Amino acid sequence: MKQILSLSKQLGPLLQSARKSAGLSQTELAQRLGISQSRISAMELDPGSINVEQLLALLAALNHEVLVQPKNSASPERGIARPDW
Repeated sequence: MKQILSLSKQLGPLLQSARKSAGLSQTELAQRLGISQSRISAMELDPGSINVEQLLALLAALNHEVLVQPKNSASPERGIARPDW
């Protein structure tokens, strides 16, 4: 299933859902990545703390990938996402 992300806060629930769909606990996923369970928890709770390299490794471990494409301007439900810089 495709998920559209416009804000970093949307990433946490997606990661948690992908992990659970893969039948993995936080501990099992952490072991696959060679990191702590608490770091997995932090990534799910605060996805803004994840760098690109970590995100790609996490998604690969969950058999997911990133697709970047232009927004469909005909889609009225999408607003402009602005980072919290």
